[in-house]
Amino acid sequence: MNEISSQRPLRQKTIGILGGMSNQATGEYYRMLNEQLNQHLGGWDNGEIIIASVNFGNIQSFVREDRWDEAAAYLEDKILRLEAARVDVIACVSNTMHRVVEPAMVGRTTPFIHIADPTGEAIRKAGIGRVALLGTMPVMQSEALRKRYREKFGVEVIVPNETDKEIVDRIIFDELVRGDLRPESKAEYLRVVEALRAEGAEGVILGCTEIFLLINQSDFRDFPVFDTTALHIQAIVDFALAK
Repeated sequence: MNEISSQRPLRQKTIGILGGMSNQATGEYYRMLNEQLNQHLGGWDNGEIIIASVNFGNIQSFVREDRWDEAAAYLEDKILRLEAARVDVIACVSNTMHRVVEPAMVGRTTPFIHIADPTGEAIRKAGIGRVALLGTMPVMQSEALRKRYREKFGVEVIVPNETDKEIVDRIIFDELVRGDLRPESKAEYLRVVEALRAEGAEGVILGCTEIFLLINQSDFRDFPVFDTTALHIQAIVDFALAK
C-alpha cells in the first residue's frame, strides 16, 4: 500500500461541475475525471465531485430564444449551490454557457477554470496561429471568445460560412446532445472542417463538449484537433492534484 492510499480519509480537493449542458457531456466529464484521477492516485481512489446538473430544456430555450439574462440568473443560482457545498473549484461543461458563467464567476473566491484557456494554451504550444472553430451558433458567432483566443494566446479563429454554421449548430442541438451519432452528420462535419482547412486553418477546435463523440483526432491526418472537453478535463485534474 502506497503512502497516499494509507492516509484515510484521503484529503483532496472537491471539484464542482456545472453540468447538464448536456447530460451527454456531463456524463463524459464525470467518467473521464474519475478515470484520470484514478490513474494518478491508484488503487480504488478517484475524485470527489459535486455536480449541479441543470435542465437542458431550459438551456436550449434560453439559447435559441436569445434570453441570456434569464440564463445568467438560472445558472448563478446553481453556482451558489456549488459554493454552498464548499467546492474547491468550479468548471462549466458547456462552451456556450461560458458566455454567462464567466461573468458570474468574477469576484468570487472559488477558482474557475475557463474552458477556452487550456485549449488556447495547447494551440499556442503547438505553434499554430490560425485555427478553425466548430460549436453552437453562439460560440461560432462570439466576438468575445475570438478576442480571448487572439489576445491571450495569439490565435486567430475562423468559423464556417453561414450555411455550414447552421448545419453544425443543428447537429449539436438535434442529435449530439441526445447521444444520436449519425454517419451522415459525421460526414458533414468532416466536410466543414476540410472547407476551413482550405481557407488556411492549421487545426480545429471542437468548441462544443459533445463534438468529440462524433469526430476526433483519428479522423484527421496531419491536422491537429483541439478537443475542448479533453483539454478542460485535464486542466481540472491538474488543479485537483496540485498541492
